[in-house]
Amino acid sequence: MLALAGCTALVLSVTGTAAAGENRHDAARQALPANDGWGSYGTGTTGGAAADAAHVYTVTTWAGFKAALADGGSAPKIIKVKGTVDAVAEGCDSFAAPGYDFDAYLAKYAPETWGLDTDLSAEPDDSPEGLRRTSAAAQDTAIKANIPANTTIIGIGKNAGFKGASLQIKGVDNVIVRNLAFESPIDCFPQWDPTDGATGNWNSEYDTAVVYGSTHVWLDHNTFTDGSHPDSAAPVYFGMLYQQHDGELDIVRGADYVTASWNRFTEHDKTILIGNSDSESTAVGDRGHLKVTFHHNLFSGLVERAPRVRFGQVDSYNNHFVAETGYNYSFGIGKESQLVAEHNAFTLPDGISAAKILKRWTVSPLTADDNYVNGTLTDLIAVHNAEIPAETLESGAGWTPALRTGIDPAKAVPRIVDCGAGVGRLR
Repeated sequence: MLALAGCTALVLSVTGTAAAGENRHDAARQALPANDGWGSYGTGTTGGAAADAAHVYTVTTWAGFKAALADGGSAPKIIKVKGTVDAVAEGCDSFAAPGYDFDAYLAKYAPETWGLDTDLSAEPDDSPEGLRRTSAAAQDTAIKANIPANTTIIGIGKNAGFKGASLQIKGVDNVIVRNLAFESPIDCFPQWDPTDGATGNWNSEYDTAVVYGSTHVWLDHNTFTDGSHPDSAAPVYFGMLYQQHDGELDIVRGADYVTASWNRFTEHDKTILIGNSDSESTAVGDRGHLKVTFHHNLFSGLVERAPRVRFGQVDSYNNHFVAETGYNYSFGIGKESQLVAEHNAFTLPDGISAAKILKRWTVSPLTADDNYVNGTLTDLIAVHNAEIPAETLESGAGWTPALRTGIDPAKAVPRIVDCGAGVGRLR
């Protein structure tokens, strides 16, 4: 691969393997290749590859997309997305309850008048908070789309995708999402919580994609971004950033056997969460699950959670991480996590130490071998422990990934991934 000249030749090479199989010439009918990460475990992930002609759809609108999802139940289906499908085409005002007024909301709940000791949960329905709740419920219904089992959703060409949508892959098996650009949904009605932290905070809903209790999911050659609504452009109210984004991808509530390959995750804060709670009630369903593979993904311009892991056996290899101003960490080591992070490349600017790549939330051993930082082989655990001794990390995740189709040299990963990852680069 190193001898190839230019991205075009390289993309043709690296994506050709992923396209192997009897349907190699029809991307819409491609299944996840054998041994390609946790998503290939057991029955594998075929999505809608077996769909008959009656269950192949081309959609250009949000209403058309939802109708295609609902048609035919869980029979195998292929939904081809053409152009940008906007789930909030009529704007945030279309969800607002009669009488809702953001200026009135700010006036009533300003810390200097409301204080920081009482949350807003007891506010009546006709209060500014009550009207906000009603408005938020309308948006929730409108922008969430439930993806049925045995479904492939794939973009046509290089510019297909969704804006303002939240895909809910919830309680189903066998879903493929490929070649789509996702502009993260914005929460039109974030909630102010005076009791969140010492000075209160704004809390938002809506992940771009949620894998909730589902199995055998493949996300491939997608681009996830905040697009026209970056956090850097968000206003400040009550001294806190008016946060309108949640995660780009959450994998939670006992979800299992997920492969995320050749995606771009960009311009976001809380990017990927695997396991959403340390609570024992949640842990009962998460232990032994949350098996996820990330390979050949580009993580750039992010703040944190690439990913943050609880419980799961997560394999992250051959990914490229590019840090910018505001970077916090890449891998979050959470409760009972078993992370293997190998053969990755990190590009850090001056002033950001390799010690920040790992962030310890609880003591959970991990494996972190053959990783390169700015072209230099770096022991991420040793660097972290030397500079942050109060949060010592332990080596040895306790398992060895077996589901890999091939490993590229870590030093070559920046070029390979930057050329091949994201929407419009599927061959």
